Amino acid sequence: MKIAVFGGAGYIGSHTVLQLLERGHDVAVYDNLSSGHRSNLLPTAEFVEGDILDTQALQAFMEDFQPQGVVHLAAFKAAGESMLHPEKYSTNNITGSLNLLNACTAVGVKYFVFSSSAATYGAPQYLPMDEKHPTNPENYYGYTKLAIEDYLRWYDQLKGLKYAALRYFNAAGYDAQGRITGLEKNPANLLPVVMECVAGMRKSMQVFGDDYATPDGTGVRDYIHVSDLAIGHGMAFDYLEQKQESLVVNLGVNSGASVLEVIKMAEEITGRQVNYEIVERRAGDPAEVVADPKLALETLGWQAEHSNLRNLILTTWEAYLANGVVR
Repeated sequence: MKIAVFGGAGYIGSHTVLQLLERGHDVAVYDNLSSGHRSNLLPTAEFVEGDILDTQALQAFMEDFQPQGVVHLAAFKAAGESMLHPEKYSTNNITGSLNLLNACTAVGVKYFVFSSSAATYGAPQYLPMDEKHPTNPENYYGYTKLAIEDYLRWYDQLKGLKYAALRYFNAAGYDAQGRITGLEKNPANLLPVVMECVAGMRKSMQVFGDDYATPDGTGVRDYIHVSDLAIGHGMAFDYLEQKQESLVVNLGVNSGASVLEVIKMAEEITGRQVNYEIVERRAGDPAEVVADPKLALETLGWQAEHSNLRNLILTTWEAYLANGVVR
């Protein structure tokens, strides 16, 4: 299948491109490189530098490549920033996604795999969280993801565009063979922040709250290896092609690691100390967020294989070492 990956030079996007190529697809990447890296681009995938807000360039790319399938990873994703600058997220995530959907229908794209998020659920009302969990986002980023899912439902109904909305939990790790090593720019997620501490790129980090109702008092999150996410994208295309029906599904592990567990494992693997300071909780941070991934197993045949905490941290550390940033 000819598949266009929007945001394919980014962290998750590049791992997805690698997986799609390994599955025998013809892949092209469209990326504005605002957060992606040229070093993440693979030589066997065509690359076009462009923005989903540039409707003329977007349409030209789609008409030239004529994809049957699309992966949409071209969104901003910092939850905190989205609350301060909703205009930025409205323009890129919502307007950009509508531009992409319109470009898809113009050239007859059949299958659309969307990078959604557990942020669509908001605060957990029960654990583990399945796809029937109420959707009540607590940040504007999560709202934009939920809004795009709504647009996809309408485009399926009105235009026959079949889609899989993959609700990721916390992506982490790197390709175990070291084929992709581009580090995220200005990371806000826990694992890269911890890695920057052990690498000497930052002096210390903050741990937001140690008085949660968890075993060690720090927040617990469901971490999923980026290679497992990439495999999920490949399986989603198989599902859409075979079943010809749309799907909303969690990609997670159904187990969590606390902030202090992550820090301790990083210290064990690297032999270096993480300097951290316990500070007040952040507003809206739940004690625990864990996925129920049963539907992914039932529909896609997918389950996490690479997502144990040691592997997540080891492959991330190896990426930092490969970049020569460790001091």
